[in-house]
Amino acid sequence: MAEQIHADRILILDFGSQVTQLIARRLRESGVYCEIIPFNADEARIRAFKPKGVILSGGPASVLDKDAPLPTPAVYELGVPVFGICYGQQAMCLQLGGKVEPGETREFGRAFVDMREASTIAQGDWKPGERQQVWMSHGDRVTALPPGFKVVGNSEGAPYAFVTDEKRKLYGVQFHPEVVHTPHGAELYRAFTHDICGCKGDWTMAAYKTQAIEKLRQQIGKGRVICGLSGGVDSAVTAVLLHEAIGSQLTCIFVDTGMMRAGEADEVVTLFRDHYNIPLVHVDAGKQFLDKLAGVTDPETKRKTIGGLFIDVFDAEASKLGGADFLAQGTLYPDVIESVSFTGGPSVTIKSHHNVGGLPARMKLKLVEPLRELFKDEVRALGRELGLPDVFVGRHPFPGPGLAIRIPGDITFEKLEILRKADRIYLEEIRNAGLYDAIWQAFAVLLPVKTVGVMGDGRTYDNVCALRAVTSTDGMTADYFPFSHEFLGRAATRIINEVRGINRVVYDITSKPPGTIEWE
Repeated sequence: MAEQIHADRILILDFGSQVTQLIARRLRESGVYCEIIPFNADEARIRAFKPKGVILSGGPASVLDKDAPLPTPAVYELGVPVFGICYGQQAMCLQLGGKVEPGETREFGRAFVDMREASTIAQGDWKPGERQQVWMSHGDRVTALPPGFKVVGNSEGAPYAFVTDEKRKLYGVQFHPEVVHTPHGAELYRAFTHDICGCKGDWTMAAYKTQAIEKLRQQIGKGRVICGLSGGVDSAVTAVLLHEAIGSQLTCIFVDTGMMRAGEADEVVTLFRDHYNIPLVHVDAGKQFLDKLAGVTDPETKRKTIGGLFIDVFDAEASKLGGADFLAQGTLYPDVIESVSFTGGPSVTIKSHHNVGGLPARMKLKLVEPLRELFKDEVRALGRELGLPDVFVGRHPFPGPGLAIRIPGDITFEKLEILRKADRIYLEEIRNAGLYDAIWQAFAVLLPVKTVGVMGDGRTYDNVCALRAVTSTDGMTADYFPFSHEFLGRAATRIINEVRGINRVVYDITSKPPGTIEWE
């Protein structure tokens, strides 16, 4: 339980805003631990969390709807400060006796709040007389305040854009302080958590590591744990953290599907066997996977084929070990949040990239998920605390099915080798240019297209290679990386000259949406 490790914590009740996770990010950036749970959590669950404060997120609904999502009224009787954001402000005002009506004009995008009164939450740049840029996204608005509230700021479309009840420590804003378009929004969250809720701001990765190790020792006891290594950051950090906690009680299983990047399998084996001396079972299953994929061209069938065979191979190797009690997975906090919709029901989309997703029920093992409270960049920070090399911690995301979904059409050993070489050159050029850390993800794709070319006065008829590089913060939206023409020319020339089987290179400038980051 989180309460065993984090003395100061804030609870965020989620009403379905697309930027609720950003609230959590702002709090953690200021050293405060927090968790997000659905808005309809009951009083017992909220009290059990023992929050020092509660934040009510924004959301897409209207509080005027018949079945509008509202928190339990007990949230205002906990004796801890409450901060309502956008929809959360409207819900709080409505529940406490105020009035909400459809706005005469809607406010979407950049707006300005004029600060009128002083408030304990209005610190830094949010003083009376100041005008602050904010980000609005609302149709309804508060038109009458509950008893005890006062206005501390207003905008053109929202007369009660910033309200407080200092006596009860209740605060509400109609805008979104968590987004970058509210430049000084982080000051409001810091004032709420540190000054009003009394959080010390001691959420650090060093402290988390120590606490997480102790928590794992309590959970696992003398049990045996198996951990599936994929070559990615999440499973690597999971394995090293577990090794520090329980030592030889951990065994890692690395299933090499044959779909890895150049040299990746050797890197994984060397890191865990030689550098960390962690017991590792290395299964070279490349031929099994290629045989199973023969003739398979549909992208979804590819994913399911690879995922199913991975489970079979992992299951077989795990059963050989005998006596395992726990299965470790690198589940991250966004995965936990996305598994439950804001209404408390199952998410309409299920992530399919967890390559051991089907194992727990099948293998009758208890789950260990030591990263389930962390965001991706926090996992990287933990990896550095654990001594993982930067080349491993900072690597770009890599899909579970590997290179198979970067070869549209059928998969062969020859195609995999061609793509591995092209991908290695492309990433090498990116690193040489000092651009690797500025890019969310970069990779090469081997297209099922052949074109005529001329090489050495001779005619060629070879494959087209597409290059992809995107910038993103969370992978949900992305834009192409603006390489210079000089860089693209240099990378293309090397690929064509050094990789037999490619005679043309193109660069993908599609954003997400409408495209996806991967091609399949």
